[in-house]
Amino acid sequence: MRWPPPISLRRRPFLLPALLVALYSIPGTFSLRFVTLDTVEIFTTHEWFGKPTVYFHCNGENKTYLPDVKEAHTLYTFKGEESWQPLTELPEKKCKRCGLYEEDTFKPADVFDEWEMCSSDFKDGKYTRLKENQFNATFLCPNCTASAGVHGNREPSSEVETNKASVLVIIIVSVLASVLVIIALFLGYKYWQKKKRERDQARFLKLFEEGDDLEDELGLSNEL
Repeated sequence: MRWPPPISLRRRPFLLPALLVALYSIPGTFSLRFVTLDTVEIFTTHEWFGKPTVYFHCNGENKTYLPDVKEAHTLYTFKGEESWQPLTELPEKKCKRCGLYEEDTFKPADVFDEWEMCSSDFKDGKYTRLKENQFNATFLCPNCTASAGVHGNREPSSEVETNKASVLVIIIVSVLASVLVIIALFLGYKYWQKKKRERDQARFLKLFEEGDDLEDELGLSNEL
């Protein structure tokens, strides 16, 4: 058995670029779906004393504290290069249960909001989460697309309701049209029957009158 010849020194410099090209050709190798926080504004704080300690957290991961977020009704903007960024990394076809919280000293953390964060939620790489009276935040994920994963086929609830209403209207109109056609056919049939009876009666009366005329002629002939 012969072993393959070793790679020559001349070819070794080209080995690394070729390997990188091969890795890059594998789908998803470099399309890391890192989520960063772009802007956030909290509308309330739950601590009575001192500044709030706000953090982002996904199930099964570490907490990501937002050290700059200390005041309510203040818009905080980030570059995505902060030491605590990115917040998390999303898989392609699954969502993560994430939320924004405020740490509490004497009891479990106060919840601003919890939701399912999906790669398909990011339209043009941006996703905005608004919770009334709690917070408004914008997240960035350049490699996340609204068509990624099974969630990319979801329609907004308003569009779904509109489609359901349209289907219902079409069904009702179709049923009414069918009923009107049946009624029209029935009335047409009854009208045809009436005309047929009138023609039959007219034909019978005509034959009866012709018979009377024939009897009259025969009677006159006998008298003569």
